[in-house]
Amino acid sequence: MSTRKPMALHTKMLVGFIAGLAGGLLVHWSNGGDAPWIQWLMTWITQPVGKVFLRLLFMLVIPLLFSALVVGIAEMGDIRSLGRVGWKTLAYTVIVSSIAVVIGVSLVNLFQPGAGVDPAVAQQLLRDSSDNAQKIVASSALHGSGMDLLLNIVPTNVIRAAADNDILAVMFFAMMFGIGVVLTKSPMAMKTKEVIEGVFEISMTLIHLVIRFAPYAVACLVFNLAAVFGWDLLAKLAGYVGVALLAMAIHFFIVYSISVRAFGGMSPVRFFRGSQEAIVMAFSTASSNATLPTALMVAEEELKLPRRISRFVLTVGATANQNGTALFEGVTVLFLAQFFNVDLSLTQQFVVMLVCILGGIGTAGVPAGSLPVIAMICGMVGVPPEGIGLILGVDRFLDMCRTTLNVTGDLAAAVVVSNGIEEPDNLPGQT
Repeated sequence: MSTRKPMALHTKMLVGFIAGLAGGLLVHWSNGGDAPWIQWLMTWITQPVGKVFLRLLFMLVIPLLFSALVVGIAEMGDIRSLGRVGWKTLAYTVIVSSIAVVIGVSLVNLFQPGAGVDPAVAQQLLRDSSDNAQKIVASSALHGSGMDLLLNIVPTNVIRAAADNDILAVMFFAMMFGIGVVLTKSPMAMKTKEVIEGVFEISMTLIHLVIRFAPYAVACLVFNLAAVFGWDLLAKLAGYVGVALLAMAIHFFIVYSISVRAFGGMSPVRFFRGSQEAIVMAFSTASSNATLPTALMVAEEELKLPRRISRFVLTVGATANQNGTALFEGVTVLFLAQFFNVDLSLTQQFVVMLVCILGGIGTAGVPAGSLPVIAMICGMVGVPPEGIGLILGVDRFLDMCRTTLNVTGDLAAAVVVSNGIEEPDNLPGQT
């Protein structure tokens, strides 16, 4: 008697995407979605299901990002003991993540993969689905500009900022709190860190539960979009995937090659050849955390990096150095903004870039870990969060690609940070 293997979640999401797309296209082709029964279906079933899914994601954004950022920064508690190593790791992370986001945002602005949708149709969908997004953007700090925008990042009341979904202010507080944990070497501070780690683990557990609901939400969200936009949806989606892959390829082959050669003193050929096993594992699992043991082995055995450096950089990097995730979030948000004809100012695009860079620190290194962050950023800039239904069907493949970028970036960071540092003798665990 053979037991059937349960269908993988990403397969279910793909099935939901195809089902929703096929149903929506059929409706669009037949009557454009104007039939009374279609309106009833969208009003009472498909839209509520999609909104419940998004509300669940929004519900978990604040505790997830706060705990992830605090834990990610607190993991750099070795900064004082490692001294220059810690700060070098931090500087590299910020600079390379910034480059990744700039590449992604620039290509989206250049190729405009989401542009060209009928403005009247897009605005109709915006009016129908943007209630939650408008509540968020109405209370955010994005209405200011220049110095006001900068000042609003620093909250006067972090509880109020969290209640108002002022994510930048919450992130700033989380960063300060994490720095405080690093600097405070007391038993109570360590217990506080453990509590926040518990919050992070609980948030991740709940995220996993919510993501299990994703296939059904995907079907509903995509059905609504396809019923409105029709075949244009497929063309736009193909353009989005193409731009995302191009941006990742540029960062993978050009930026990493330059960084390991110029700042790490290692041949790019040797680097990529030595990293093969970790690259394959990252692509297969779509999880930076699951790939961490392989990455540690590759760093020590293939790349011959100092053990104490590679362990520190790679462990921290699994959470805090996610170039691919930051790039992907920037590309996705701007694509959805173009799709829904939401004109983002330079200030708003800068804020998106900033949040994406911070999101690279605060995004969990697990499959689909960036979805809550993307939904949150969309709400911040007035893009309907429902739009993430567009990308969920292809997210598994893009997740595999961006995880590969993340893990390779961690190894590149280890190479750069290790440059000029010799492995001391008699390390613990070393014979």
